[in-house]
Amino acid sequence: MCVSCAWPKPVNYHPFEFCENGAKATLWELTSHRCSPDFWRDHTVSQLRGWKDHDLEMTGRLTHPLRYEAATDRYVEVGWDEAFDGIAKVLKVLEKDSVVFYSSGHASLEASYLYALLARLYGNNNLPQSSNMCHETTSVGLNKVIGSPVGTIVWEDLEKADAFFFFGQNPGSNSPRFLHPLQDAKKRGARIVTFNPILEQGLISFINPQSPADMLTGRETQISDQYHQVQAGGDIAAILGICKHVIEADDRALAEGGERVLDVAFIEEHTTGFEKFVEMARSSSWAEIERESGLTEVDLRKAGEVYIGAKNVIGVYGMGLTQHSQGALNVAMVVNLLLLRGNIGREGAGCCPVRGHSNVQGQRTVGIAEKTKLVPMDKLKELFDFDPPTKDGITIVDAVKGLMSGKVKAFISLGGNLVRAVPDQKEMERVWAEQELVVMVSTKLNRSHLFPAKAAYILPCLSRTEIDKQETGNQAVTTEDSFSHISGTVGKRTPASKELKSELAIVTGIAKAVIAPRPKLKWDEWTGDYALVRDLIEYSYPKDFKDYNARMFQPGGFYRGNSAHERQWMTPEKKAVFTAPDRLNALSFANVSGRFRLVTIRSNDQFNTTIYGYSDRFRGIEGTRDVVLMCEEDIRAAGLSAGQDVTLVSDFDDGVRRELAGLKVIKHDLPRGTVAAYYPECNVLNSIDHHDELSKTPASKAIPVRIEPSDANEG
Repeated sequence: MCVSCAWPKPVNYHPFEFCENGAKATLWELTSHRCSPDFWRDHTVSQLRGWKDHDLEMTGRLTHPLRYEAATDRYVEVGWDEAFDGIAKVLKVLEKDSVVFYSSGHASLEASYLYALLARLYGNNNLPQSSNMCHETTSVGLNKVIGSPVGTIVWEDLEKADAFFFFGQNPGSNSPRFLHPLQDAKKRGARIVTFNPILEQGLISFINPQSPADMLTGRETQISDQYHQVQAGGDIAAILGICKHVIEADDRALAEGGERVLDVAFIEEHTTGFEKFVEMARSSSWAEIERESGLTEVDLRKAGEVYIGAKNVIGVYGMGLTQHSQGALNVAMVVNLLLLRGNIGREGAGCCPVRGHSNVQGQRTVGIAEKTKLVPMDKLKELFDFDPPTKDGITIVDAVKGLMSGKVKAFISLGGNLVRAVPDQKEMERVWAEQELVVMVSTKLNRSHLFPAKAAYILPCLSRTEIDKQETGNQAVTTEDSFSHISGTVGKRTPASKELKSELAIVTGIAKAVIAPRPKLKWDEWTGDYALVRDLIEYSYPKDFKDYNARMFQPGGFYRGNSAHERQWMTPEKKAVFTAPDRLNALSFANVSGRFRLVTIRSNDQFNTTIYGYSDRFRGIEGTRDVVLMCEEDIRAAGLSAGQDVTLVSDFDDGVRRELAGLKVIKHDLPRGTVAAYYPECNVLNSIDHHDELSKTPASKAIPVRIEPSDANEG
């Protein structure tokens, strides 16, 4: 399975299927460069803070476990047992609630299950995960309205959809394999309607690299039939406008004795809250909807006509929808739209959130969760003969605030680059280094390593592409994709170093050193045979993982099921819920003169915080990431010029000055008032208090900022 995103691998995938993101991620791990202990003879941690993220990772694969030595400001080689014992020495004296067990969303289901077990045996549920920073809004928002925390479609639905409605998702940069089924959909006549502040090439047209004819002739497939540049934070109003058009069309049909537009039978049997939502849609004026969405009534009605004309509709969304102060309401609005015509729980229709990390969804499935209600604690008690902690753990936002207040004193990080990934980056660098202990399981150097705590360890791990040989032979691991399918993987490459351990072996190594022995804790046996861990997972989650070991290499993966896909609504109401929005934008701040809405973006030359290079060819930006994208009208109105150096300054109302200097203004096609710049560099501008109300996902797609010209900075 791909080491990059969580897009599914279908049963009948193309034998020469190529994904640029997957190829880059794989080659990044298979680099011949090595960052051995010798590297530290010529480099101190303080010196490396001046390096760019790309240059840090270009040093290559980490080869030996390392411990930070404050006297020399360097990392030094340490033996594995010595590292585990040093970690245990600190953890045993800390208050249990002061320790956080973070996971990046890449580790396998097997390693993740044992990692969650380690945290609970230690004594807390502090298990935040990278979804806290991207799709936790999906987990919370979808669960509230349809009773399922994940998307409802399966692969076959893509082949039967008549229309796709995209909201804040960019497959060209983030999930290129999605473009293939979209091209197939276009060939059979499906319609695609896109809502995104930024014109993204992958949703405009596409040349299929698997098609020799397309490659030789340059023949493109037009993807979007309609492309609406909604202003940042305006999706609630835009979706409401579509719904309003659909409801008005149904009113006319009812008055004229025609065929109903709404799926009345579905709404009556399967939903609640419909009347209140319809009343709100009818009472909202088109003037309000236009003002908040930045789109015209005419355009929204055109989108509504596509929706009405399609029998089966899939609603696709990404972080452009989830990373807002009202991200959960954004998600609920997508569900409202789908519910109007029964587009959830039948073939060719449903809700499709596109996830990032390759196992970010699966880790939640097997227990990496801070909410105790999501975990079968009774099964854990039975299996391992202990009383799991009953107090809910903390999210990433709470963890960062805990670091700032001094309540959090240690971080165990199973992958990731958390210092770079979270808001309030500068403050995070300071408080990260003040901890008693930081342990990072990593494949390469990253910025989080450069702010070592009082005790700091880097534990290098195997990649998924490498042979994982344990006592019973080469081991397989499993992951879950965005469509809730579980698939197995066997690494085939020679490990980058003989000193590397698997993620699972590192977890069990820490566990053996920290947790007192118990007859039912068989860390060595589990390390020697991962199939035993899969047996534990199946026992803990029997409905999801029936016949786990027997089915893990089933082509396309085995489906663990989804209640909403079967129209079984696991909400308190036992029905899908229409949500009447109490507002028409997803913002936590007012629209005032001089304030812009900053959208953070990724290039096709990166994966999350990993920067592969400096070529954002889809946007025509080469050789730099130090840019801010603005429309021509905003550049002119602000008294700026293309190519001018500026500073972005946070306009979040908390009295803290956050800034990012040295950015060059680039003219780009954007709505008025919306600007864009790269993640993770822009995390320095966002406040940890600026997040979705329900999920606490950082609101990185509409950060309030002002723009200062360089001469103002110098003055």
